[in-house]
Amino acid sequence: MSVDTSKVATTNAGKPATPKSSGRAGSIATWADERLGLATVMKKNLRKVFPDHWSFMLGEIALWSFVVLLLTGVFLTLWFTPSMGEVAYQGSYDQLRGIHMSEAYASSLKLSFDVRGGLLMRQMHHWAAMLFVASMMVHLLRVAFTGAFRKPRELNWVIGCLLLLLGTLEGFTGYSLPDDLLSGTGIRAADGFLKATPVVGSYMSFFLFGGEFPGDAIIPRLFTIHVLLIPGLLLALIAAHMLLLVYHKHTQWPGPGRTEQNVVGFPMLPVYAAKAGGFFFIVFGVTAVMGALLSINPVWKFGPYDPTKVTAGSQPDWYMGWPDGLLRIMPGVESVIFGYTISWNVMVPILILPPLMLGIVIMLPFVEAWITGDKREHHLLQRPRNAPTRTAVMVSLMTFYGLAWAAGGNDIIAIRLNLSINQITYFMRAAIFIGPLIAFVITRRWCISLQRHDNETLLHGYETGVIMRSADGGYTERHLPIDEKRAYTLTARDRDEIYELESDVDANGVAAPGTRANSMRAKLSKAMFGANVQKPTAEELAEAHHHAEHEHELQAGLDHAADGHQFDGHHAVDGEELRSH
Repeated sequence: MSVDTSKVATTNAGKPATPKSSGRAGSIATWADERLGLATVMKKNLRKVFPDHWSFMLGEIALWSFVVLLLTGVFLTLWFTPSMGEVAYQGSYDQLRGIHMSEAYASSLKLSFDVRGGLLMRQMHHWAAMLFVASMMVHLLRVAFTGAFRKPRELNWVIGCLLLLLGTLEGFTGYSLPDDLLSGTGIRAADGFLKATPVVGSYMSFFLFGGEFPGDAIIPRLFTIHVLLIPGLLLALIAAHMLLLVYHKHTQWPGPGRTEQNVVGFPMLPVYAAKAGGFFFIVFGVTAVMGALLSINPVWKFGPYDPTKVTAGSQPDWYMGWPDGLLRIMPGVESVIFGYTISWNVMVPILILPPLMLGIVIMLPFVEAWITGDKREHHLLQRPRNAPTRTAVMVSLMTFYGLAWAAGGNDIIAIRLNLSINQITYFMRAAIFIGPLIAFVITRRWCISLQRHDNETLLHGYETGVIMRSADGGYTERHLPIDEKRAYTLTARDRDEIYELESDVDANGVAAPGTRANSMRAKLSKAMFGANVQKPTAEELAEAHHHAEHEHELQAGLDHAADGHQFDGHHAVDGEELRSH
């Protein structure tokens, strides 16, 4: 066998072989690595393993939607004029030609009709904002339902909630910039919300608008907030969110070979990077198609903002709909305290309930950790049915949100369904309290029933639909055991431990410190886990399998397919196929 030595380094007896120069690029990379130490960090993280599941795409949709927002936003910034100076419109849209309007609205019309690709960019930007907020919301629900916010990811949960809040505010400032009649109505509402704040409300409005509403400074200030302040905060929080994701490692669903100490999946390079890159182009393409084919925010139909007018049937973007709904169904309640008028009909739905809801959502992992006393790290996800109380709480919050959101369209519902808007309002006032309670009870009982069904499946196998007749004339349905992978998934959960207060007093008969808090914790722990169905013990599984083998022996003479089931492909307990006749 001959060896090709043409590519072997040359040498002689007195001088050792030396490698060839790595070139200019290699020299630059070596210089940078010697000073920054990037090679070790990059090598470690580029080979980091990420699990693969369709539900993990929800966070990626939010990330790539934000990238689309940045790309389209840069284009729009080049053409938009954030000024409230008055001009006479002389553009391509005939219906508004000669009408006096702000420069902001005129530039929005110019972007829509006179800049090549401007309308596409406007609509892509708006649709991407919709997707950004929606995907963040669904991603947060996925994290909550699966328990992914447990230790050590509580801080990342807080960051995610803040991202949702900032995304909502960014959307509001964005659709307020065109200064059309619809967006001006929203700004007018915001001015009313500020002025409803006790004591300092009028001052807050004065400083924001630079004087009395509407002033001439609100659009430039919103523009600065929209393109500089909030995007900077979003970028910082997204970077922190991703760094914590890499540091804590990604959660994964239970399965064979998956533990709390490992991650089963694909490395960042080349697999995950290629999939993520391809998914970005899918998100970008879908957003482009939506922007090209689906009209959104046609500002030319609304006309320039005029404080004396309002658009009939005006609706905010969907993510602002639920506080608007609360505002619509709140009774008109006011009170005067020390000479100050307290507008409860504005404060409660706008200034109190939204921050309260956000606070409740942020505190969920901390409250659950306090009740359970669980200090362990969790990297395996939970099936929602295995945490019935948490799942029921999230569904009740979703029900509250959904009903408030529907109330935001009470006028449209009344028109479309030919109903009384007063009756709709009265119904929503009651449903907003009763609905979440009903949703909580139903969801919790449903989850417990699914837990019971899982245990039956583990102990007795799945129903094959094959009906067998015994020698004494009795009928039974044949059950076959589930495969090992599914059995592992069903049993990969911890048993719930109910915290019990040992004693209300110490050794001297004196009330121990923290007794009241621990008593409350014990009651909440019992309410949270008391009705849960725990997974079978090893002894129960062994007894069930022994019983199944005994039943199989008794039915050995009947081990054949019933009529109509010759080709079902069912398998007996010992793995042998049922004989067909």
